[in-house]
Amino acid sequence: MFLEFLGLEFFIGDYTEIKITKFMKKVLLFGALFAFLGLAAYAQDEETVTDEDLTKYANVEVTFDNYVNSKTDELKAMILENEIFQGGGRYNEIKAAWGDEAKMTEAEVTDEEKAAFEEVKEFQGSLQGVLKEYKTNLIMDEEVLGAGTYNKVLAATKADPAVQEKLDTMIAEMKAKQEAEKEDTSEPTDGK
Repeated sequence: MFLEFLGLEFFIGDYTEIKITKFMKKVLLFGALFAFLGLAAYAQDEETVTDEDLTKYANVEVTFDNYVNSKTDELKAMILENEIFQGGGRYNEIKAAWGDEAKMTEAEVTDEEKAAFEEVKEFQGSLQGVLKEYKTNLIMDEEVLGAGTYNKVLAATKADPAVQEKLDTMIAEMKAKQEAEKEDTSEPTDGK
C-alpha cells in the first residue's frame, strides 16, 4: 500500500515487464544465432564443387581463350593483310611516330595511313568491351555455366589450391585435345 501511495507500484510492474521483454529478446536472438549457424553449415554442404561444375567452368575458360585468340588473329590480319601497312613494317613505323607530329612528319605518314592506323586503334579499343561482354554472356548463360556455378567454383579455387590445380589440369587437357583435333584435321590424307 505504501508503494501505491507513492505511485511506484506501476513503476515496479513496468520494470518487471521490461526485464522479461529483454530476456525474451535475448532468448530469441540466441535461437536465431543457432539457426543461422545451422544454415551456414548447410550452405557449405551445398557449395561443394562437383566435377561437372569444374568441367563447365573449364569449358568456359577454353571457349573464352579461343575467342580471344580469334580476335587477336583478326587484329593481326587487319595489320598484315592491309596493303597500306606493307606486311606490318609500316604499321610499326607509324605506331612509333604516333602522337608526335614531328615524328609523323619525319616518317611521312599519309592521311590514308593515318586513317588505316585509326581503324586498327579503334578495333583495339573496342576489344576489351567485346571480350568482357562475350565472357559475361558465357557466364550468365545457365545452359553454359550460370552465375551461381561460376561464383561457387571461383570461391572454391580461391579457398582450396587442390581445386585450382584440378581446374588448371582440366583446362590444359581440353586445350591439348583441341590442338590434337586441329592437327588431325590439318594433316593431308593420302586417300587410303
